[in-house]
Amino acid sequence: MKIGAQLHPQATSVKELRDAWRACDDMGIDSIWTWDHFYPLYGDPDAAHFEGYTLLSAMAADTKRAQIGMLVTCFTYRNPQLLADMARTIDHISDGRFVLGLGSGWFERDYDEYGYEFGTAIGRLRALEAGIPVIKDRLAKLNPGPVNGKMPIMIGGRGEKVTLRLVAEHADLYNTFGPPEHFRQKLDVLEEWCAKVGRNPAEIEKTVCVGVDEIDKLADYAAIGADHVIVMLGGPFDLKALEKAKKSLG
Repeated sequence: MKIGAQLHPQATSVKELRDAWRACDDMGIDSIWTWDHFYPLYGDPDAAHFEGYTLLSAMAADTKRAQIGMLVTCFTYRNPQLLADMARTIDHISDGRFVLGLGSGWFERDYDEYGYEFGTAIGRLRALEAGIPVIKDRLAKLNPGPVNGKMPIMIGGRGEKVTLRLVAEHADLYNTFGPPEHFRQKLDVLEEWCAKVGRNPAEIEKTVCVGVDEIDKLADYAAIGADHVIVMLGGPFDLKALEKAKKSLG
């Protein structure tokens, strides 16, 4: 099972983030991610915070081995044509290690303070559904295209009626959260959707975000069907949890 790290860009500095993702890459972590928000999600709501896609450009240049990406992009923050071009450019900076993570968005403060229309959950999902083909079409038109020809797409979320259908139809990776019983339920629903749309679920890499307090449950996630576990880390970044995760999986 792969092990990744999500580095939270809040209550930290760019130097600390760069030191952390370089260390993750040096220790052989399989993937490194950040998040697509404009304000902290926990703790001091007005703590220091940095924009994710700009950080990904630096991450792409600073690292050499790990896959990198946004866990996950809030689709409605950017025009889909522009998003595709941004993703392609970061993919080239990383020499083909970029994963385009997509989601419908949920953090209302981001929308309110940056002037985006929050709307409804189903409205944001419908926008994502309409936008995925636009992204794919633009990626196919860009010159040059993605380094490896096809850019892997991750879709993250918990919704069983729309999100998991979109995963079955479009995604190379699916991401959700624990606990293990929640993860099992989502994979069961994903298999149902794959059967309906004629997709082999084995083609989709299953990833799960876990807290540092869940490291002792990694074997449980693996038994359920996780291919890739991503440990969520806030600053100051203590990477001992990643070492523990690697040891727990042998």
